[in-house]
Amino acid sequence: MLRPQSVAPLPGGLDTVPMLNDNNPELIRGPGILLSTFAPGRGWRGQPLGVPAAHLDAPLQGPFELFSHHVYAGKKDSIDSTLWLAVVAAPRGDRPVQLRVRGGSTALSQAVEPDQAAAPFLPLPALLSQGSSAIWSGPGSRVATELLRRERSPLLPESWTLPPGQLTPLLLLPLPVRGLDPLLNGRNLQLRLDSDGPVDVATLAAFGEARTPPAASVWAALLNGPLAEKEHAPSPKGASGPVIYSRVSGLQGGSAWRGRLTDPGSSSLSVRRAPISWPIASLERGSHGSGQVQTAPLTAFYPGTAWAAHGNYGVEYDLTIPLRNDTASPTTLQLALESPLKGDAAIGGLRFSAGPGKAVMFRGSVEVSGLDDERGRPRGRQGFHLVLRNGQQGPPLGTVTLAPGQQRQLQVRLIYPADATPPQVLSLLPLAPGAPLRPGEAVKQSGATPAVHP
Repeated sequence: MLRPQSVAPLPGGLDTVPMLNDNNPELIRGPGILLSTFAPGRGWRGQPLGVPAAHLDAPLQGPFELFSHHVYAGKKDSIDSTLWLAVVAAPRGDRPVQLRVRGGSTALSQAVEPDQAAAPFLPLPALLSQGSSAIWSGPGSRVATELLRRERSPLLPESWTLPPGQLTPLLLLPLPVRGLDPLLNGRNLQLRLDSDGPVDVATLAAFGEARTPPAASVWAALLNGPLAEKEHAPSPKGASGPVIYSRVSGLQGGSAWRGRLTDPGSSSLSVRRAPISWPIASLERGSHGSGQVQTAPLTAFYPGTAWAAHGNYGVEYDLTIPLRNDTASPTTLQLALESPLKGDAAIGGLRFSAGPGKAVMFRGSVEVSGLDDERGRPRGRQGFHLVLRNGQQGPPLGTVTLAPGQQRQLQVRLIYPADATPPQVLSLLPLAPGAPLRPGEAVKQSGATPAVHP
């Protein structure tokens, strides 16, 4: 089904804040280095590291982020095996470095202990309003939702002090499968950090006891060893035929996309532009006819992994829409996040499925301000959780009604979550006469470890 409309490139662009993107392999099969910015010739003690090709030699300083997403399927010979993930760091230099936590969250797909933060893949409806108790489905959805709500996992300290010449474990996180059927679990992690000096960071994987992580000496030895086995080699850039995007293992340039959605050469957007959509997380072969690829570039990455951060997982979108009614009549528009059928060619609109698709393409939260309240006045911040299937027209998040000459500014924020499949679109659509709008009601999740506000 083709919906005739405009599709425009999303204004704005990525910032320059680097992000460590640790997602290849997604399925970890054994111990090793997942990602390392250390210098092969110097290490953390000024000594060469054992496998030079395992290190990207890309020190970090100032604000940076880390996105990590992995799955563990257990060991056939041990149904209670636990894979441990470590984030380790060391100063690149001879003075201590202070590493401050600006925000962060982590969650498992399934918890095996009461104190573990988890987010099972619940069969939620397409749209639910966020309340005081956050809604999520899957670890990527939970982590992105908590970051969007400006919450921080209680597992995270406010800061670390890193002594020179020493490898400091920042986080030791289990990926347990004990008692699960099937033996499968996943973990998503996102950190927002700030370093007052040059620092190297690595993510490592090792087997350990259910409640006791491997000792510091194990992690130090692992950093001298090889890379963990990678998966899904990508298609060469520009290759014809079916494309294999692969998964990312490297350092990307950009962690947030900020933009002001206006008419060309204007400070506002006319209501006459509706229906109009802008792509979110557009990528090669998936621009919805906008001609725009939003994928963050990789400044360093491993051979055999993605050559760009396809999907922009963990990237925050912060968008402003300064609407203006320059018509002679009152106008009502509705705002939606949608998941049209993927395409790249300009076809005069967007294609959607006639019925609900099977594959879930987006599980995550959106924050909006400026929509109408019950009296038609602008609301403050509202949160929504969405579960969008392939080819699904988005359930409306709300409406905005403007009298002739009236203006209203909308603000839209989301963090593109793991377990989503790009791209989606943000749409402004005319409200059909007499069409009711009933956003979903909030529900309460149980068994969640509470987050704390920084």
